Parts: sequence; structure tokens; C-alpha cells
Amino acid sequence: MIWGAQIRSFPAPFSIAAMQVGGVFIPVSPFNIFTIGVVLLVMVALLVLFRFTGLGLSMRAAAFAPEIARLLGVRVGRLLTFGWGLATVAGALAGLLVAPTLLLYPNNMDAILVYGFTAAVLGGLDSPIGALVGGLAMGLALSFIGGYLGPDLETAGALAILIAILMVRPQGLFVHAAERRV
Repeated sequence: MIWGAQIRSFPAPFSIAAMQVGGVFIPVSPFNIFTIGVVLLVMVALLVLFRFTGLGLSMRAAAFAPEIARLLGVRVGRLLTFGWGLATVAGALAGLLVAPTLLLYPNNMDAILVYGFTAAVLGGLDSPIGALVGGLAMGLALSFIGGYLGPDLETAGALAILIAILMVRPQGLFVHAAERRV
């Protein structure tokens, strides 16, 4: 509503054109190298945070065993809020890194949101391996739908897959056995 519905571009801090070494074009731009470097830096920083700091240990305890963490004096609610904030920062950084390679418009990532959510539900919302398998399965399914039925039906195909999964196995394919509550 503020900026209107027109398509806009987002400027890259470095060139997004392919590099030329000698007479050979390399399909990597300085911005691609910058993006890879930032992603690796964030990955290492998160690894150090979660593996080698007391805050990371507390966050892992709060996520995996909140009752026990509370008994040990960990403020679980604050750490979960901090974890969501950290995820928000990582998501915003990802958006900033991908924006210069795309044109921006109001419903820019709607289809990707549908695809990602469907892949997460397909694999199981609490299973990282399931999310990976769900993502690969969704990618293959959407490639077949786009190739055989046309690219206009990919989003509708993802929605049909989501509805089918929710009807057949709503907990996902790779979910852990749920504990029984009495």
C-alpha cells in the first residue's frame, strides 16, 4: 500500500555480472562470492554459538527438554523468544542476500512460501530429515507438474499435494512417535 504494486529492483552492493578471467567467462559474480562468504560466516557463528557457549547450551536445553531446563533455572520463555529473534535476523539476512538477484513485487515469495510449507508438512514439522526429503519430493513433483501440465499449475499442484498429505497423514512422513498423554 505504501510503495504501490509496480515491480522494483533492489541494488546489489557488488556486480552481479559474471567474472571474466583471461578470455573465459566464469559463471560466478562478485556478489555470488559475497553471498557465499556471508552464509559461511553466519553458519560458523551459529555453530560456535550453539556448540561452544553457555547461551547455546541453554537454548538447546530449552528447545529439547524445556521442563528439565526450567528445573535447572533456565528461563525457557526468554530463550525461545531469543531463538525466534535469531531466526528472524537470519531470514531477513537471507532476504537481503537474494533480493538483488530478483525483481521485487508485493507477492514475490508467495509461491515459495506455499512450496516450503508443503514440503515441511510432507516431511513432518519436527523432523529435519523429513524436511529435506519433503523438499526434494516437492521439487521433483513440481518439476513433473510444470513439465507435463504447465508452469501455471505448479502452485495449484503444491496446494493439492498439501491437501492430500493433510487428509492421508497429517503428522507428516518422518514424524517421531508421539508420547501418550494421560
